[in-house]
Amino acid sequence: MANIQTWLGRNSEKLDLYTQAISNVHGRSHPEAIEVREIYQELQSKIKHEELDHLDLDELFQTLRKLTHQYQVPDDVCPTYKEVYHLLAEADKVYHD
Repeated sequence: MANIQTWLGRNSEKLDLYTQAISNVHGRSHPEAIEVREIYQELQSKIKHEELDHLDLDELFQTLRKLTHQYQVPDDVCPTYKEVYHLLAEADKVYHD
């Protein structure tokens, strides 16, 4: 689980910026982008504020996988949107490895 903290430390600034951007740009046509941002923020908060031995992110990652259809990128979105899904899929893998 320490790996997810390290991974987030390297990628949180980018994900903060990108999830906000896709919410603003694509939120109307892809309301899931707004939910993805909210779940990412909750995930980030848990990683920052919970003890490692009590950290359980399974439900959040499960929700992200369901919401994003296993991180399948919609056809009509920008590269930033694609990068968010790529980064979240990577975070999911890091957490579960």
